[in-house]
Amino acid sequence: MLKKHSLQEIIDFISYIDQLKNVIRKNGLHDGSREENTAEHSWHAALSALLLAPYADQKLDIDKVIKMLLIHDLVEIEAGDTFVYDRKEVAKQGLSEAEAADIILNKLPEQQGEMLQNLWDEFEARETPEAKFAKAIDRFLPLYSNIINRGYSWLPYGVTQTHVREINSIIKDGSTGLWELIEEMLDEAVLEGYINP
Repeated sequence: MLKKHSLQEIIDFISYIDQLKNVIRKNGLHDGSREENTAEHSWHAALSALLLAPYADQKLDIDKVIKMLLIHDLVEIEAGDTFVYDRKEVAKQGLSEAEAADIILNKLPEQQGEMLQNLWDEFEARETPEAKFAKAIDRFLPLYSNIINRGYSWLPYGVTQTHVREINSIIKDGSTGLWELIEEMLDEAVLEGYINP
């Protein structure tokens, strides 16, 4: 049974993580009407992983993948979102997000904080089948959004197909089938003018 102070810590944490809804990403919604927030992205990633699990290259614990995707971007409450195509931002991302994870997860009772820290660390290390697949989904969704919304966050920043392939090639570590589909989509996006070659 949880102690009363632990219950209050959890309730306070639930209130604190509501801030994730205010973290605005560069990536746009499929209809191109606005940028998505990180809470929307995390939900979309978790449900997408459940649906795309049959396309994982290795047998995996899908519940663990979903947990990783629900918590993987909590760090953005403190560190903000990093635009994956901005090399300068990406260079600073690891340290700032690790510091943010420490701040955020220490707000929970010790056992729960450690559980989430272990999931976050596993996701970041990208060594297990679950982490590789979770990262594949995390990278797939913004890429796919840009296909659907005709380069919403690619065209304004001059993102090229070469850069998209370079940054997102880790998708094939979790799902070669998904990566093959993406390669076809990217070729089509160049032809349609959604992205520069």
